[in-house]
Amino acid sequence: MKRIFLIAALICSSLIVLQSCSPKTTTSGAVAAKRGDVSGNWVVNDITFDGIPEVAVKSFLGESSYKCFVGSAWTLTNSGNGSYSLPSSASCAAKTQTIFWSVSPADGTFQFKKLFEGDKAKDVTDGHRLALASADGANMVIKSPIEYGGRTAYVVMNFTKAVK
Repeated sequence: MKRIFLIAALICSSLIVLQSCSPKTTTSGAVAAKRGDVSGNWVVNDITFDGIPEVAVKSFLGESSYKCFVGSAWTLTNSGNGSYSLPSSASCAAKTQTIFWSVSPADGTFQFKKLFEGDKAKDVTDGHRLALASADGANMVIKSPIEYGGRTAYVVMNFTKAVK
């Protein structure tokens, strides 16, 4: 009888050790994109909403309207320097904004800081942290989290790679 308990205890211990050594999996849906997957010239072809009505979004990424970003051109160099150019529209003035950007594969985020004349990226503490939902050679989806109704909703920017 002691032998049966000893064998059962050894088997249970072995299973616990094997379970603790197995690789961890995640179901967060974060994309493990690298800087090279995001570098290049992109155009925002569409903005959609996930969990929030369109009319509830008054301003977006420091601009007066999310509509200012539809048709915007983003240049993201591999060095982290970049810019985006907003097209002129009825509610938005055309402008080009210099940025410093990065991607964090560990948590699936795309973040950027706006840089103004004389700014150095290391000295700028304000920025935007967005979820990188997907990125491949032709398309990229970046989600901006927004608190709405006690939960997190998203403004979704859909990019296509610009053809040179």
